[in-house]
Amino acid sequence: MAKVILTHEVTGLGVAGDVVDVKNGFARNYLVPQGFAIGWSRGGQKQVDQIKAARAARELHSLEDVQALKAALEGGKILLAAKSGVGGRLFGSVKPADVAAAVFTAGFGDIDKRKIEISSPIKTLGDHEATVRLSRDVVVTIGLQVVAAK
Repeated sequence: MAKVILTHEVTGLGVAGDVVDVKNGFARNYLVPQGFAIGWSRGGQKQVDQIKAARAARELHSLEDVQALKAALEGGKILLAAKSGVGGRLFGSVKPADVAAAVFTAGFGDIDKRKIEISSPIKTLGDHEATVRLSRDVVVTIGLQVVAAK
């Protein structure tokens, strides 16, 4: 087992700043090369503190803000324009960054694209869903309406 410090949120493993034990191959072949983690050392505690301070600054400051944003996002559908061809098939697919941009454009604020999960690839026009982790405890499912870009 290898100890690593997560630098980004990894689904099912932890959030930035967490120290976790993973198998050597997973750390060596995936987490470290992708930039999701760094190797743990005794001096790494300073990096953990910096990561946690940065995360705290980025997070929404109060539970009331998170709950208000959750209520606003659940209230309606987010309109997302994408290039499409014949039959409503998209050129490419909708990415979490596209969803984050659409949420910002709709006036709900800036959401980190790494906190958005799309369960199945969105490759057609129509209604779809995405999950947004607003904080450790608050997860919201938002409705997406994908329309053809003019």
